[in-house]
This record gives sequence, C-alpha cells and structure tokens, in this order.
Amino acid sequence: MSEPAGRALRALQRNRVASAAAWVLGALYVLAALGPFLAPYAEDSIDRSRFYHPPQRLRWLDASGRLHASPFVYATRLADAREWTYVDDPAAPLPVRWLVHGEPYALLPGVRSDLHLFGLDAGRVNVLGTDPLGRDVLSRLLYGARISLTVGLVGIAITLTLGLALGGIAGFAGGWVDAALMRLSELLLSIPGLYLLIALRSAFPATLPPGRAYLAIVAILSVIGWAALARVIRGMTRAIRNTEYVAAATALGAGPARVLVRHVLPNTFSFVIVAATVAVPGYILGEVFLSFLGVGVQEPAASWGNMLGQARSLRVLTSFPWLLAVPAAAIFVTVMAFNLLGDGLRDALDPRGAGEGRGR
Repeated sequence: MSEPAGRALRALQRNRVASAAAWVLGALYVLAALGPFLAPYAEDSIDRSRFYHPPQRLRWLDASGRLHASPFVYATRLADAREWTYVDDPAAPLPVRWLVHGEPYALLPGVRSDLHLFGLDAGRVNVLGTDPLGRDVLSRLLYGARISLTVGLVGIAITLTLGLALGGIAGFAGGWVDAALMRLSELLLSIPGLYLLIALRSAFPATLPPGRAYLAIVAILSVIGWAALARVIRGMTRAIRNTEYVAAATALGAGPARVLVRHVLPNTFSFVIVAATVAVPGYILGEVFLSFLGVGVQEPAASWGNMLGQARSLRVLTSFPWLLAVPAAAIFVTVMAFNLLGDGLRDALDPRGAGEGRGR
C-alpha cells in the first residue's frame, strides 16, 4: 500500500462515523450475499392462511413464566377476517429451530442448497410479518437486498468506466473530440433526470423477466449518470495534462494513450472514489423509484422498491405499517451509510479541504 493510501486509510479509521458506516454497509452486503440461507422461506412462497400477518415476537418466557432454552413463537389464529387481526395461542409455543432444511435455493450460480438458518418444525414464523399475499417480509427483504444493493455497485462501475474514459479522452484530446463529447453530456444533463429515467425505461417491454429488468435498470441508470462525472474528469484532465511530469512522459516517447492511462487518470482517482461512494445511493433510489411505480423489477421477484409499492394505500399505512416501515428502514439506513462514508472518504482523501471546511 502506498503512503498516501495508508494516510487516507488511517484518517478514515479515525473518523468513527465513517468507520461505523463502512461496517454497516459491509454487514448489509454480507446479509444480501447470504440472503437465501438467512431467509426462512423463498421470496415467492405464499401462505394463504396468513395474509397481512403482523410481525411475531421471539420469546424466551412463556405465559407461565417458564424460561425456555431456545426462542419460540406462539401459534396464531385469525380472529377477524375483515380486519386481518390475529391472536396468539399461549398454549401452543412453537420452538425456533436452527439450521433447518426447507425450500431449495441457489446461493450462487451452480451452488444449490435447502439449508436455512432458522425455521419451525411445523407452521411458519414471520419475524417481520407477511405481505398481502402471505409472503414472509423478512425473506423478501433479504432477497430484495441482492437486487437493490447490487444495482448501485454495478451501475456505478459502468458509470465510472464511461465517465473516466469519455471525460479523459475529451480533456486530453481537446478540439472537436472535446466539443462533441461535451455537447452530448450537456444534452443529457439538460433533460430532467426523472423524465429521462421514465422515457428510457419505456423503451423496454413492461413485462421483462426479473433478470432482464435488472440489466435494463442498470443500463438506464448508467446512461443517465456518466455525463456529470465526465465533465468533471474532463476539467481535471485539462489541468493535469499541462503538468511537468506529463510533459516529461511525452518527451520520453510515451504515446497519448499511455500518458492518459498511466499518468493523467490515476491523479483523478481520489475524486472518483468519493464521487462513486456518494453516487451509489442515487442508483439504489433509482431502482426503488422504478420498482415502486411498477416498471422496474416485477413480482414475484423481490426488490426494496416493489416491497415499498405495497404500502401505497391508506389502509395499509394505518393497519399494516410494517409493510412500509421494513423496506423504508432498509433504504434509509443504506442511503445514510453511503452518504456518511462518502463524507469520511472526502475528508480522508482531501485533509486540507476538510480542515478548511471545519474552519469555516
């Protein structure tokens, strides 16, 4: 590790808020990667006897005050079919079992299993409740994390590639190449992002399979996002190409492509890292927005956006608040963690600017 990178890492570690945000994001991506194993049921598994079932509380003490060695939930029965209210049966505790066999899943391509972290011998446990179709909200949250969280990473990777390449070429080449690429970026930036997002999505069929819908969303968000980054990289490249070490590399016979890739673009990486971290929440919210409107990831596949879309009615908001609170809390925590980590990276990679900001 180079000395500047080491200094930046130590500065980031001293920032407790940014470090906590990094740990939170790491935990979220681990949960997403292990989602099918951690989820007690498949994302499309329906229980027709448990529509709108509220979250079940894990207990260690039963109604008589006896302490159990492992957590349990009470069996429930439907008390009012019109209001979807359920009551516990204290006489029927159901112990939660660990590492149980259940519905098969693919943890990775070609890696299949039916082992789940927890479950019941009989019946179902719904720690975060169920949705209008009787599907487990916790399971759909974990499966949805695989889509909603990776959209940001894949999308920003494509955007960074386009922004670095096109911005670097425009700034280094100049002339008509610079003019053409910058006019294209200005055209994209002149269109309101919301309308451009919807217009580009309308170019694809509304009933795309989940895998293709995922790729379509990533492509749309990447097309929208590269223009602003390319303009900044172009300005940085124009400033760097006039430095002495670039002139020395050119005098030693290095070609334009080598000078750009080896000497110019690496000096923009500190900005790019911060910009990428701050931009990821925008991609996550873009997927949430499209899926919320019903033109993103389609049922029965789960994403945080189409989970949030189930809470659009007033009755759901007032009677079944967990359908809004669970995906909204996941989105809020993720976006906040990325923003806090981005602030910490900015201060770590530009300590002089951070000091000036604190001084103001």
